[in-house]
Amino acid sequence: MTPAARRSVPPPFLKFPGSALVITILADKWSIPVIHSLARGTKRMGVLRRDLAGVSQKMLTQTLRRLEKHGLVERTVFPVVPPRVDYGLTPLGEAINEPLAHLCGWRKRHGPALERPLSEAERADR
Repeated sequence: MTPAARRSVPPPFLKFPGSALVITILADKWSIPVIHSLARGTKRMGVLRRDLAGVSQKMLTQTLRRLEKHGLVERTVFPVVPPRVDYGLTPLGEAINEPLAHLCGWRKRHGPALERPLSEAERADR
């Protein structure tokens, strides 16, 4: 196959509708931690920020908006003074958390192997 022909063939996962979108949503640095945190229950913005040490207010807001736009997170505004806003997973968000929980378990079991430096032989195999 010529290089030009190879470039025109999409990767196999792109053949399925929504695959690229799922990758784009989950590749964001904060999406998976937000989903994981909300899987333990509905939370307010301040609680989420404490759960996700290191996230800025701006980045958390952008992440929540993007996840809400795609139907993974639900925002509930309560008509009280001061205003109260809760965030929780939708059924779609809960469904995506299932494979993410498996991925987190895999990371716990295999994380040290990923972090160790490659040997000369392993680098040569690549």
